[in-house]
Amino acid sequence: MSVKIGNIDLGAFPLLLAPMEDVSDPPFRFVCKQNGVDMMYTEFISSEGLIRDAAKSRQKLDIFEYERPIGIQIFGSEIDHMRMASEISSQANPDLIDINYGCPVKNVACKGAGASLLQDIDKMVKMTAAVVNATHLPVTVKTRLGWDDNTKNVYEVAERLQDVGIQALTIHGRTRSQMYKGSADWSLIREIKRNPRIKIPVFGNGDIDTPEKAANWRLEYEVDGIMIGRASIGYPWIFREIKHFFATGEHLDGPTLQERIDTCRIHLQKSIEWKGPKTGIFEMRRHYANYFKGIPNFKEYRMKLVSLENVEHIEDVLNDIGNKFQLELA
Repeated sequence: MSVKIGNIDLGAFPLLLAPMEDVSDPPFRFVCKQNGVDMMYTEFISSEGLIRDAAKSRQKLDIFEYERPIGIQIFGSEIDHMRMASEISSQANPDLIDINYGCPVKNVACKGAGASLLQDIDKMVKMTAAVVNATHLPVTVKTRLGWDDNTKNVYEVAERLQDVGIQALTIHGRTRSQMYKGSADWSLIREIKRNPRIKIPVFGNGDIDTPEKAANWRLEYEVDGIMIGRASIGYPWIFREIKHFFATGEHLDGPTLQERIDTCRIHLQKSIEWKGPKTGIFEMRRHYANYFKGIPNFKEYRMKLVSLENVEHIEDVLNDIGNKFQLELA
């Protein structure tokens, strides 16, 4: 049976790319789409930035036809501003609007946005209703288990947000106070899935980094799909590897060195096309270590890649990597 958000058909068990600040931009989304991700989101976008017409926030609204289905994720602390942000985002013509009630970082949560709304469920419900009423698009939510171990209230959140009209819910299996430490606990996600009142798709997020774990947790926690974040950074192949494992029960071989180089090169080109050479090259630096993870004695090349400012020189280093390591790894 297909999983549906509104009239968006995501197939039998969709794999979603998590919205990640400074990561889930169009260049990164391009390489994930090439590797089989079923649904993607923009980086989260500040409602205040959208209302003020801030260039950085507006640029994050850029979406491309080949990315569909894609959601725009917004966050904020003022109900009225979130309603306006929902209207502005809808004009960019995404497939859905997602609300971030999960971001744990201080400059978001301490300003009353992101995960801090888990401390005020009534306000969260009102805000969600305002966003739902301001758009013709399906609205979804991403959140956490609760603010801390004593207030794991996502069970109540799921019911109340469904009642005001959200059409899917993604739950990260940690509390806000855990940040990204410790391990994700999906048992509460399973309880929500088993709640007979819950009719919307529920997606699990947190700690999925291998095909086996995806397959095991799919069965154990009964979710409708999985959202993957950190494990895809510099490793967009995780989506195709999980799908292959689901279909065959066997491991797909990891990417060849040439494939790593080619994907890294495409990512770099897209980054420069989208952001211009200076920013495009600079923002690509966070991805190199992951693209070439596990290759022995790679440090010298990584140091070059993160210091060079000229695309031709970076291309030369990528060619050198191909020539040097093809021989060593053969």
